[in-house]
Amino acid sequence: MIIGITGTLGAGKGTVVAYLTQKGFAHYSSSGLLAEILKERGEFIDRDSMAKTARELRALDSAGVPKKSYERANLPEGADAIFESLHTPEEARFIKSLGGFVLAVDADIETRYKRAVLRGSSKDNISYQKFLEQTEREEQEDAVATGHGIRGAMKLADFTLQNDGSVEELRKQIDEALEKFSTSK
Repeated sequence: MIIGITGTLGAGKGTVVAYLTQKGFAHYSSSGLLAEILKERGEFIDRDSMAKTARELRALDSAGVPKKSYERANLPEGADAIFESLHTPEEARFIKSLGGFVLAVDADIETRYKRAVLRGSSKDNISYQKFLEQTEREEQEDAVATGHGIRGAMKLADFTLQNDGSVEELRKQIDEALEKFSTSK
């Protein structure tokens, strides 16, 4: 089963990935691939640099980073894999074209900022104001102006997780999604 994960900044996509990898899914990270590309180029690695590089890849192919990750993965038939994170409707459509499912994750904005700061990665070491700016840019519905279209990708989701509660509540929602996906094959 192939699952593409989309969602708002700090909503808990990483927590979803951790749970699914415990269930045997291979994980292919867009951020990881972008960081690898930036490192190869000798460029600074932060959210803005990653966004710029992702836009460059999308200019070459609208399926962008997930398609590049999929091509590199060379998955065997029937493999369970997660492609995280989808940032545009075109990336979500690519996952669906593979017979995959799109899983969206959302949470309220204050909770998301707190989670991002606690994550402590170099791309998340930002002020609340900068977080709001990045959120506004990335959560556009249409990727034409900014190169991002997370809300548009989320509209294509086969299942949406609302992650405002506990990890246990999130896991129950993930299990519901997996059940739905299994019966949809």
